[in-house]
Amino acid sequence: MRGLACLMLWFATAAFSQEKTESLELVGHIGSRDALLVLHATQRPDEGWQLTGEYLLLPTMTRRFLEGERSPQMGVTTLKEGATAILFGRPPTGELRGTWSAGAFKGVRYGPGGQERERFEFSEAFRAMDGYSAAVRCEAGDERYAASLSYSSEAGRLKAFEWRSRLAPSGHTCALDNLAQQPFSGGLKLAAGACSVTLREIGEYVKVAAEGCAALCGSQAYLEPLLVDRRGHCRLLRPEAK
Repeated sequence: MRGLACLMLWFATAAFSQEKTESLELVGHIGSRDALLVLHATQRPDEGWQLTGEYLLLPTMTRRFLEGERSPQMGVTTLKEGATAILFGRPPTGELRGTWSAGAFKGVRYGPGGQERERFEFSEAFRAMDGYSAAVRCEAGDERYAASLSYSSEAGRLKAFEWRSRLAPSGHTCALDNLAQQPFSGGLKLAAGACSVTLREIGEYVKVAAEGCAALCGSQAYLEPLLVDRRGHCRLLRPEAK
């Protein structure tokens, strides 16, 4: 019996360790407003998905946190939304109800009283940027974090890319340059070793984000994602402090 119990425990542990999780970014709109949707998904034993995440409305930078599930059949998806990361026991601000299949999530956003508010549509596929041309030199930050970004792009070819940040009061910095452009679907990508930077269109903005670049930063420094508008101005991709 002891051996059988150990075997069952091993199978349970193995199943848990193989639990499938993934993080996804989707671009789209809620009503007439551009939005970025970020979801973290954990697959359940019934092949459905447990979902948590948030969406950010542009250009107001309004953030709503999400929690819900996606069914294994037909991709029926329901996400409750709230103003704080912990939704349990808090009054909801609305609910997204729709279907998520073939890389698209579309449906209706309802108000806290169940009234229909507006339609939404998101896609896992970002637009190609083969024709993207821009000259950007901008700064963004707050009292502790400061970043500067400069690059030029002509018909989707990036040139002279440089991204720096500095954290106060430590003075620790990040510095990215000499990155080489890589093939990339749904945007533009530069990389050097494990460090990569992606540029992706979100409505009227371009989101610039770094990944795997800790080796090029001081121990406390980091690179926050930026939004670049059509005029070449940038801002941090986060809600503004009130």
